[in-house]
Amino acid sequence: MPEHLIWLLLASFIVGLAKGGLSSSGSLSVPLLSPSMNPSVMPPRLLAIFIVTDWFAVWLYRRDHSARNISILVPSILAGVLIATLIVPYTPESLLLIMTGAVGFWYVMRNWFGSGRRAPATEARVAPGIFWGTVTGITTFITHSGAPPTQVYLLPQRLPRLVFAGTMAITFAIGNAAKIPGYWTLGYFDDLDWSLIALMICVGVAGTAAGRQIVKILTDDTYVRVIEVLLFILSLVLFWKAFTLMVAT
Repeated sequence: MPEHLIWLLLASFIVGLAKGGLSSSGSLSVPLLSPSMNPSVMPPRLLAIFIVTDWFAVWLYRRDHSARNISILVPSILAGVLIATLIVPYTPESLLLIMTGAVGFWYVMRNWFGSGRRAPATEARVAPGIFWGTVTGITTFITHSGAPPTQVYLLPQRLPRLVFAGTMAITFAIGNAAKIPGYWTLGYFDDLDWSLIALMICVGVAGTAAGRQIVKILTDDTYVRVIEVLLFILSLVLFWKAFTLMVAT
């Protein structure tokens, strides 16, 4: 087993927590592994965990989701994944990290200190959904950090917490599965340790079940605050990762 096994298993559990409903926490798994692993090997390893925990979460939330939001977001995310597959060799990862972090940071600051909290709930509108869904597809493919743009679209709707979590689960289950052809084409699956991947999947599924239980315990207001705090932390982590990448180059 590799010397960074503990970090891999911790990252897998965090991914599971996200898929169980604690959105944004899953995107912290890549920065968590950055100090101990080559960044080029992290996305394919984590993608397997994302996909299996995604579909376990779909089963957990099969009765709790917004069909309209899914119908708007999924085609847009698929378009974003296609765009990302084409542009990934030419797009600086640091730029996408800064943009994604800025989206999350702007939303949280607006909601905590501006007019966001007092604004009336929005509807599932097509144009904003297409825009944020496309951005999600691009960022999730390249940096595994697609949660902020999706949340900027969904959180103002003030969906019940189980519906919000279920919509995120189903949307990203389809979006992550759509990454497979692009990752395969780019050679990301070469030389993976599949026995290690299987162990990480088991830990990730346990995290998904734990995340679902936590979401059930929380009230809607508390759940939104938890998601906003996670989004804020993730935004800062993305800024830091972008800074380290720029310094390294």
